[in-house]
Amino acid sequence: MRASIMGSFFKVLCVSLLCACSAQTHAGDALKRIHDTQTIKIGYREASLPFSYLNEQKKPVGYAVDLCLKIADSVRRELKLKQLTIEYVPVTSASRIAAIVDGKIDLECGSTTNNAERRKQVAFTIPHFIATVRMVARRNSGIANWPDLQGKRVVTTKGTTTIKLMNDRDKVRSLGLQLIEGRDHAESFSKVETGEADAFSMDDVLLFGLRANANKPDDFIIVGDSLSAEPYAIMMPRDDPQFKNVVDREMARIINDGELVRYYDKWFQQAIPPKRVNLHMPMSYLLRDTLRFPTDKVGDGLDETGK
Repeated sequence: MRASIMGSFFKVLCVSLLCACSAQTHAGDALKRIHDTQTIKIGYREASLPFSYLNEQKKPVGYAVDLCLKIADSVRRELKLKQLTIEYVPVTSASRIAAIVDGKIDLECGSTTNNAERRKQVAFTIPHFIATVRMVARRNSGIANWPDLQGKRVVTTKGTTTIKLMNDRDKVRSLGLQLIEGRDHAESFSKVETGEADAFSMDDVLLFGLRANANKPDDFIIVGDSLSAEPYAIMMPRDDPQFKNVVDREMARIINDGELVRYYDKWFQQAIPPKRVNLHMPMSYLLRDTLRFPTDKVGDGLDETGK
């Protein structure tokens, strides 16, 4: 009886060890998985204009999506595949990191900041944008800078560390903020539109995009001193150097060949869907300087917040 129990125990133990080894073997092998399935899974955001959002046909489009498609094509060439299927997977601020960690997506193409805390779970390629945190409010609200938020209702998007940033500022300035969370950027902005919140704090470029697509854009203003600098980059699985090398190499080529500047002009200085609005947002000097020496070694010297 004892021998039978011990035998069963060792069988279970062996099966568990085999499963664990198998999981470790495949966890860092995106290229093999993509080759075997001939499919690459791209995570996109539904309302992060102009980086990643849905157009009139409900198709993912945007600055980051275009960059991810270029990377996907480089993966196809690396694997010598005749064709590679793009599987789009919607993610939110709250679910995007888990989607990478759990292997639900291979690349996250949105508006995600590369910082040290996130690099404990995921990897990032070379940044394609530098944002700063500001806020949007109604033009007639009387809000022009952070001290004007005394006792106000401020919305932030769930899953972003803007919440921590605002909590820290509240403690330092004793503003008495009433913090509200939105499910995504669109919902957060809608709370300002409906009067449920007095201001929405987030990265400036996202606020410009949301305002541009509002029913009455002139009713809103983007205000406040810049609170931080946020290097946006495409996320991918951690501890997968082969896959990261392919992604980094293509991003460096896109930058060095001047393609990134052309994509930037397309999405930030030309009319874009769905309402054919133009953000009129020239490339910042900070981003231009970082493109001179492309590297993924960013984030630690900047404010450790992230969108």
